[in-house]
Amino acid sequence: MATSEAVITRMDVKDVRFPTSLEAHGSDAMHTDPDYSCAYVIIHTDANDSLAGHGLTFTIGRGTEIVVLACKTLSRLVIGQKLSDVYSDFGRYWRKLTSESQLRWLGPEKGVMHLATAAVLNALWDLYAKLENKPLWKLLVDMSPQELVSCIDFRYITDALTKEDALQMLQENLSTKQTRECELLNTGYPAYTTSVAWLGYSDETLSKLCEKALKEGWSKFKVKVGADLADDKRRCALIRKHIGWERKMMMDANQRWDVNEAIDYMKELAEYKPWWIEEPTSPDDILGHAAIAQALSPLDIGVATGEHAQNRVIFKQLLQAKAVKFCQIDSCRLGSVNENLAVIMMAKKFGVPVCPHAGGVGLCELVQHISLFDYICVSASLENRVIEYVDHLHEHFKYPVCIKNACYMPPQNAGYSTEMIAKSISDYEYPKGSAWQQLIMEGKFQTP
Repeated sequence: MATSEAVITRMDVKDVRFPTSLEAHGSDAMHTDPDYSCAYVIIHTDANDSLAGHGLTFTIGRGTEIVVLACKTLSRLVIGQKLSDVYSDFGRYWRKLTSESQLRWLGPEKGVMHLATAAVLNALWDLYAKLENKPLWKLLVDMSPQELVSCIDFRYITDALTKEDALQMLQENLSTKQTRECELLNTGYPAYTTSVAWLGYSDETLSKLCEKALKEGWSKFKVKVGADLADDKRRCALIRKHIGWERKMMMDANQRWDVNEAIDYMKELAEYKPWWIEEPTSPDDILGHAAIAQALSPLDIGVATGEHAQNRVIFKQLLQAKAVKFCQIDSCRLGSVNENLAVIMMAKKFGVPVCPHAGGVGLCELVQHISLFDYICVSASLENRVIEYVDHLHEHFKYPVCIKNACYMPPQNAGYSTEMIAKSISDYEYPKGSAWQQLIMEGKFQTP
């Protein structure tokens, strides 16, 4: 059967969780005991029994079962679809999935339904890239400007970015994109590490991980802050002692503060020379972020946010209000590749570098593809651009990220790098997987 005639026949959804709270991995000022998790989607067609699209959306434990149910609810819009109808006009299908007349009432392009949408669409993009036998980034790079623009729903953002704008910026970079592609294949895309300074780590662990990261060549480090000012000062001083002052330090408050509190707090931490403060207040507060950005600008502290920005409209307003110096897209909070394409093009128009969030299950694997495409086809610049890296859970993926000299090396395997190892799925499916049954039996977790 020709793949263009293939029809989606089944969509499986799994609740996969990892007990990261046991060692405080991922802990921050607002999320003190996360169990890194995902709602995991597998899409099958009638074309090839061995070929499937794998996608996920990131969660942190409790509530994942709700996202799984939301994914299953979307299955009626997925099963029975012909692949050619989806991929020939992906923007139209994206709108169909996000605009179902009853489901959108639960939160149009936001909340649990949008997380579920991301998982489903990530699986469809993985399948698309596998059908074309290309890694996702290469699939995007090889698309024509017209094909790329057809993947985007421009509704609600034409006051910031039109189809004509998008086409023009893509066409401007056509003649030089091959040079940038070769560059990335040789040297990779720059990254920073968040693995050294989770809020729940002891000083001993923090020191040990800083020294390890320095030996591995890392030059940019992010530290979690926001719970206690005196403790944050002590921890930031300890990190600076290890990494020196020539390397960059970023700070992340994970939405802990009110607006004025964020300004006052960061004035106290300014002596440690942070490159940015991430998520200083509510992710929905556009004007609050703008006020913080304006107040901290004289201190040369940028504002970074976006991992909890629910859709392209929030990003549009952040950019219009000059509320961010660094735009942090997320491959599982936004509506997959389609919506990320819109945001990186808006960021290009407003002159703001895109520095993706990648701190959860599979996020490093996914977002690397978006940044590679961004540099090759949109931004054409690496200035002030980095991808987050967290050294957790990559061993559960069939094609884990490859870091070399603190850079993401472009993936070479077909797909979106979303496919997990089958044994990891079965062992960590919650709560019936063998790993969870063992933890429950040992009394480390309660029976759900």
